[in-house]
Amino acid sequence: MRNPVIHALKLSLCLLMLLLAMIWSDTARAEEKTIVSHGYSFYGNLSYPEDYTHFNYVNPDAPKGGEISFSALGTFDSMNPYTRKGRGGALSTIMYESLLGEGTGGTTAPADVFAEYYGLVAERLEYDEGKNWVIFYMRPEARFSDGTPLTAHDVAFSQQLILEQGLKSYADAVSKRITDIEVIDDHTIKYSFTPGISRRSLVEVVGGMSIWSKAWYEKTGARLDESRLDISPGSGPYMVDTIDVNRRIIYKRNPDYWGNDLPFNVGRNNFDTIRVEYFGDENAAFEAFKAGEYTFRTEGNSRQWATAYDFPKVNDGQIVKKELPDGSPPTPTGFVFNLGREVLQDRRVREAIALGFNFEWTNESLQFGLFKPRASFNQDTDLMAVGAPEGEELAFLQSLGDLVPEDMLTSEARMPHTSGANRLLDRRNLRRAMKLLDDAGWSVGADGKRRNAAGAPLKVTFLLNSAGSSTLRAVVENFLSNVEAMGIETVLEAVDAAQYTNRERDRDYDLVYDQYIPFLSTGGGLQQFFGSEAAAYSVFNPAGLASPLVDEIIEASQRMETKEDTDVTLMALDRALRYEFFMVPTWYNDSFWVAYYDQYEHPEEIPPFALGQLDFWWYNQDKADALRAAGALR
Repeated sequence: MRNPVIHALKLSLCLLMLLLAMIWSDTARAEEKTIVSHGYSFYGNLSYPEDYTHFNYVNPDAPKGGEISFSALGTFDSMNPYTRKGRGGALSTIMYESLLGEGTGGTTAPADVFAEYYGLVAERLEYDEGKNWVIFYMRPEARFSDGTPLTAHDVAFSQQLILEQGLKSYADAVSKRITDIEVIDDHTIKYSFTPGISRRSLVEVVGGMSIWSKAWYEKTGARLDESRLDISPGSGPYMVDTIDVNRRIIYKRNPDYWGNDLPFNVGRNNFDTIRVEYFGDENAAFEAFKAGEYTFRTEGNSRQWATAYDFPKVNDGQIVKKELPDGSPPTPTGFVFNLGREVLQDRRVREAIALGFNFEWTNESLQFGLFKPRASFNQDTDLMAVGAPEGEELAFLQSLGDLVPEDMLTSEARMPHTSGANRLLDRRNLRRAMKLLDDAGWSVGADGKRRNAAGAPLKVTFLLNSAGSSTLRAVVENFLSNVEAMGIETVLEAVDAAQYTNRERDRDYDLVYDQYIPFLSTGGGLQQFFGSEAAAYSVFNPAGLASPLVDEIIEASQRMETKEDTDVTLMALDRALRYEFFMVPTWYNDSFWVAYYDQYEHPEEIPPFALGQLDFWWYNQDKADALRAAGALR
């Protein structure tokens, strides 16, 4: 028989403990600072207040209507760009939105601020001060183009789908950062993040994930890792209208788009249709533009920009030709070495091959002096490494110990070599290259060819897209002729767009003209482009760069808590990437070269981070009617 006194004491003690636990829990919740906001930035600074009515650079009264059209080169056989299989059609992500919005076609929005994200499908978000979790509160009115509601279940499904079936480098990076996805209710979803890792690029990555219809995927059995033309309905302002494989794709504005009146969208998404015309090569595309088969062109060929726009429609003002400011750091393009090739793992061989590129002659003779030589991954920004490291950057590099080569601490940041502009082959650089190759054990034989001690010839293959610019081909051919003068056998393999895509994915080349990314902030994306873990298979790392030094700098940048400290590490990253030397930097242009039929208008000031022709430009019906009356457009 139990003792009633002892029983009463035990009961009182349990009640007391329960009461204390409740008090402690309430106190802990009160002390845990959370942020509720209409947008997100890592440092908490948002340029647009909660009651903003539209982005500063848009025309809020821009009329809706008309069509804008542009060209694409090569072919496409899929409308699913999230797989390595097939060649995705242009703008094939345009239908899909995310919790935190972006610009039309994947550009930046808002385009006048950097690394700030504002709610689109999500009305607001809440996260703890330590960024261990985030809750998105979604807009109940969000709908897919088939009229079905967009819910938190679709968000969770989409995130899981890309982790299971999406690009491996992305899936691997993200899966290690998310511990749990909880659907709280139909319009509320919570992400929990892995303890002990950087809080960088967590909230914005999950907030920027495309949202697909769970019901459509379950009904059709479609997979994200397959090439296909049928697509799931999206929730965005545009939807697919017409697909004519290898000829054209037409997107139309959804007349029932749920988000038309959101401040995020005011003055944006102004065209009724966006048409993409496909052509086999650049010459065919340019002639079609002159004939009025499409209406907007961003020019990348310096020869054409300098010489080919002297035709009646331009002279008569029916086509506008202008340069518009580009405030973004230029894309780091150049001749990329495949570091998976044994012969190219010797830095001396890479150095020698690079000396075959004569920027000065190329720019004057082939590109009309219109470009500048690019040196940095953050060219012309405050994050571009200049001179030898000093101050905080030097202290940071020294803190990394033996990972940092001694000469990197004392030498100036790597700059491109200079050449004489008066002739293609610079004798001074040729002599330097010859010595480097001799030192690397590649001797010149009686036939003028270089071989190693085993008698194997030194040979490099350059992969080129035959649908691309004829000027680029000329540049590559002249570069390779200089490389051949060193005794290196060269092969230029120009293949069609489909083969080019497949061979790039398989890294079936020694050299390729490709690109990386500039970086004004740090984040998980840096690992996909420059990190060792995914180097063997990442489609974003064409060199296959795998550097413990680069890895550590990226990791350190993501541990920094202030922008000032982060910037120090990013400058060091630029320095380290240039030191690793996996790309021959070529050139850059600090303006957009555009030509278009005079039926479009744009804000007086273009924002720094996007040209925005598909996003915030608009159509002038009266001008369009005049062009058609004059027979300028088909």
